[in-house]
Amino acid sequence: MTLGTEILIIGGGATGLGVARDCALRGFKTILVEKGDLAHGTSGRYHGLLHSGGRYAVRDRASARDCIVENRILRRTFPDAIEDTGGLFVVTPNDPPEYANPWLAACAEVGIPVEEIPIALALKEEPLLNPKISRAFRVPDAACDSFDLLHALAASVREAGGEVYLRHRVESLIVEGGRVCGAVTRNVATDERLTLRAEMVVNCAGAWAGQIAATAGCELRVTPGKGTMIAMNSRLVNTVVNRCHPPDDGDILVPVGTVSVIGTTEVVVENPDQYAIEAWEVEKLLAEGEVLVPRFREFRALRAWAGVRPLFEEGRGKKEEGSHEGDENSRLISRAHSILDHETRDGVGRLISVVGGKLTTFRLMAEQAADLVCRKMNVTRECRTAEIPASEAGKTYHIHGARLGNVEHRGDMTGRIGEGDEIICECELVTRAQVEEALKASASPVLNDLRRDLRLGMGPCQAGFCAYRAAGILNSQLQMSNFKLKIRNPQSAINSALLEFLQERWKGLRPVMWGANLKQLELDLTIYRHTLAADRLPLSREPEEYPTEKTA
Repeated sequence: MTLGTEILIIGGGATGLGVARDCALRGFKTILVEKGDLAHGTSGRYHGLLHSGGRYAVRDRASARDCIVENRILRRTFPDAIEDTGGLFVVTPNDPPEYANPWLAACAEVGIPVEEIPIALALKEEPLLNPKISRAFRVPDAACDSFDLLHALAASVREAGGEVYLRHRVESLIVEGGRVCGAVTRNVATDERLTLRAEMVVNCAGAWAGQIAATAGCELRVTPGKGTMIAMNSRLVNTVVNRCHPPDDGDILVPVGTVSVIGTTEVVVENPDQYAIEAWEVEKLLAEGEVLVPRFREFRALRAWAGVRPLFEEGRGKKEEGSHEGDENSRLISRAHSILDHETRDGVGRLISVVGGKLTTFRLMAEQAADLVCRKMNVTRECRTAEIPASEAGKTYHIHGARLGNVEHRGDMTGRIGEGDEIICECELVTRAQVEEALKASASPVLNDLRRDLRLGMGPCQAGFCAYRAAGILNSQLQMSNFKLKIRNPQSAINSALLEFLQERWKGLRPVMWGANLKQLELDLTIYRHTLAADRLPLSREPEEYPTEKTA
């Protein structure tokens, strides 16, 4: 099957969806392809921070300036995805006190508003903070839910007339006469090939951008910088807290929903698809957490995960192989972004790559990429993404506790809930109606998509109970033929989806498997193996790995 479009965007993270939205709003016929689900890659694997730019003010002022400008724009255009937590930069006993004044001056230079507040006030607002902090500064940081952000972006692309094709992996770019004319993709669910012809291709594949460019004969060296994070099982702070020192491992604590995320490490990896969370990373994050919040280790570490940053500097050589000894240098790579015109760079026309940058600056990156698209196509069309909100519904900031409020106010005078309002995931307060609606909307039998769409299984029990309930609902939906996608063996497909969902939780639990987590895991494995015998279900295909007697 072959389709035609004006602009083809590769990569469904924040950058790709931002470019697709910008191009669609400018009136271009636009198609985006993504090899997985929304938030499947790096955009769904970060610490949840909407940067004020303070982190980069001293060392990377261009990035800091971009961050504060875009911070203000995203608050206007995507408030539903942002919790206005505010931020603090604090000087702990482990931080060089002489850093604070140059940092203040740098923030003033790039336009980041900073207010120094009394230590007593900082400790009143955040009582678990280290009482030995010597200075505290308020900045406009915030928490951003990338799952909500990417869904809002995708909806906005479609509303503007664009199309979003999920689970379509690009096999190769089509090059004819020295220019890129489209891409050959394959549907990973059906194995069907789809050829997309385009007048312009924009490569927004993040850490995988080099692999895409290589299929057109272009050398693009992206440095995959793995960052590991740990979610703690409670909201230790209600404000984003940063250490006031040069950026380092484990110096940010972000309140995200019901948890707090400590991050991140910085390790260069060879392959963005193959990396492990190392024991030293977990130990480092917990140790640095103690500096911000005394007795940090006594709180339960819920899970660990990592995302791969697409770091890029033109002309930078490949990192030497080895452990994390030399990886600290990757922090010296600018977090600024680059828009590459492969016609002038490599002699290959009609191909643009967008690399580097941060989630906070995705809209600016998209604007600059779309501006280049217009120049290459000899048209003048103004960017409107800085003013147009993602949807008319999005007018207020995301509110922590909104789901609880919705649940508490459901039901009739007797307090009985209606049909479909049963709670499927107690940790994240996900209802049956939400699960059914999400399954119908996605037409996907992949339970991991529900995790990204609804936060199903992301709470303290890590899907110990809700996974099986969701699998039952999926079975009901398949029986009622609510899926456009025809599944040859529904029962085996559901079993595979269940075990892959549990495996994703298992991978994050393994690095922090001690104390209360180990007790929870033993309960989950008892249900999994002995109560439900889930490890003996017939599968349509083998998941990569799941907890068995051997692996447990």
